[in-house]
Amino acid sequence: VQLQASGGGLVQAGGSLRLSCAASGRVFSNYAMGWFRQAPGNEREFVAAISGTGGRTSYTDSVKGRFTISRNNAKNTVYLQMNSLKPEDTAVYYCACGRSITVSTNIYDYYYWGQGTQVTVSS
Repeated sequence: VQLQASGGGLVQAGGSLRLSCAASGRVFSNYAMGWFRQAPGNEREFVAAISGTGGRTSYTDSVKGRFTISRNNAKNTVYLQMNSLKPEDTAVYYCACGRSITVSTNIYDYYYWGQGTQVTVSS
């Protein structure tokens, strides 16, 4: 499985970015997808996840109401729309492919990882 994340960049606080993650190598719709992030000096943390069908999503509390995860199974792509960005959202963002169709917030339920894309939010 290969995951290619893109869409990161530098944005001012209050701005928006849309991350994309293109997947190849397995039947995409059979697996949940997640976004995680890691800031310098911190552990990698869960941000959002979506089930294989797209019918169920989960978010960490700090991004609820600001971030939206979605997927297009025809394009084997998962997205993370990030609005009202804050400086504390600054991190490397990673997409990951889960081991089942079910949403999980547990990092150990994700077996395949993309290379990460940097998101920097200036104050």
